[in-house]
Amino acid sequence: MISRRERALNYAVLTVFAALALVPLIGVVASSLTPRAQSSPTFTWPNHLDWSNFSTAWAQGHFATYLRSSLLVAVSVVLISGVLAILAGYSFARFDYPGRSLLFYVTLIGLMVPPEAFVIPLYFNLRDVGLTDSYWSLILPQTAQSLAFGVFWMRNFFRSVPSAVIEAARLDGASDWRVLWQILVPISRPALLTMAMLVFMWTWNEFLLPLVMITDEAKRTAPLGLAFFQSAHTTQYSLLAAASVIVALPVVVLYVFLQRHFISGMLSGAVKG
Repeated sequence: MISRRERALNYAVLTVFAALALVPLIGVVASSLTPRAQSSPTFTWPNHLDWSNFSTAWAQGHFATYLRSSLLVAVSVVLISGVLAILAGYSFARFDYPGRSLLFYVTLIGLMVPPEAFVIPLYFNLRDVGLTDSYWSLILPQTAQSLAFGVFWMRNFFRSVPSAVIEAARLDGASDWRVLWQILVPISRPALLTMAMLVFMWTWNEFLLPLVMITDEAKRTAPLGLAFFQSAHTTQYSLLAAASVIVALPVVVLYVFLQRHFISGMLSGAVKG
């Protein structure tokens, strides 16, 4: 049992760390609502709320186009990498074949290779096949980047499922395909949603690949569009803060709606080896 003093100390430590995380966010939101005449690079509490900063940033920054591009890329990466991770994770977890362990550890190398290490040769490879300056130049590399984590995540979850559940299904005549899609996938919903949320967040925040691969303004993603907006409004801090809130809002909304599944997935068997 935890004593009352230990519990109070735990809450005190958590409160301090929560404050350290929330204060900068509150500062950005406050700056986004500050009238432009009052805006400052330091923390400023507005005299009155100026919501027009959001509409101005939205119109001048063309964020409708950028958010649409980011949404298309992020959803595509989540769907493709999710299906491939399910199939590969099931294979590594439930089938026994020569070279299985070696192939799994080779897959995990993707977790240790940063994009900076391969973005230049990747650019020339995609340029040679005519894929640069297209959505595929963002979807395919980021799907490959996400697969290492996705395969590791789903393999660990499928390994945590009791073998008795799978054996009972096979005794009822279920094929491996049916065991996967009708038994394992439904019960892995928390793990799948957690993986989807993390991959969506990583893809949404990706900056280097769009910077290198995309030159067409209509295909810029939100983080890349924000960088160009920042260079054009260097000293307009309220507009910059409003634009930052616009770009970050989809991920925040997604987390708010999926936080219960996210926490459940983090604490479930998906993290067990």
